[in-house]
Amino acid sequence: MNFSSKLLENAVNEVSQLPGIGKRTALRLVLHLLKRPSEHTHHLSNALNNLVDEIKLCKSCHNISDVEICEICANHNRDKKIICVVEDVRDVMAIESTAQFRGLYHVLGGKISPIEGIGPQNLTIDSLVEKVKSGAVEEVVFALSSTMEGDTTNFYIFKQIESTGVKTSTIARGISVGDELQYADEVTLGRSIINRIPFENSLQR
Repeated sequence: MNFSSKLLENAVNEVSQLPGIGKRTALRLVLHLLKRPSEHTHHLSNALNNLVDEIKLCKSCHNISDVEICEICANHNRDKKIICVVEDVRDVMAIESTAQFRGLYHVLGGKISPIEGIGPQNLTIDSLVEKVKSGAVEEVVFALSSTMEGDTTNFYIFKQIESTGVKTSTIARGISVGDELQYADEVTLGRSIINRIPFENSLQR
């Protein structure tokens, strides 16, 4: 791909590094930005700069937040005795959209995947175990995607907290095996949260 401008080429190269965007799509997007009023592009640039410079992770649940303790953890109306374990912020958003869960969350930041070099030490599992061992938690709900990596992560955490006697459950299998949580429709996901089952039962399939 030949460029008439080094500035254009640099912009296309940067945009093409985003997931699912090739050079042709990147070029189309960059040319679109050039056609828009300059203030619109500056707004986008400022929003991205602010995102990178000012975004935080909640000190309690590790969810993406504007402040040190996210709105969910700071909400006194939430049931702080129930912790729903999810992979990332997209899963929190998906479950929140169902309005069927009133507990708190714990965002792992991924799933155990030896193939990708992701082990328990790369996730926020230790802080979850600490929460459970503190005695403030009565139930841990596993809401990871029903993939091999998700099941492996669920089982690893279960073994870490099994001795505490805390109740463990998993969302009902209204979510198809292999499906990512974020793509489930709200009704199905909501029912899966409401009809969650003891985690031990999920091991007997």
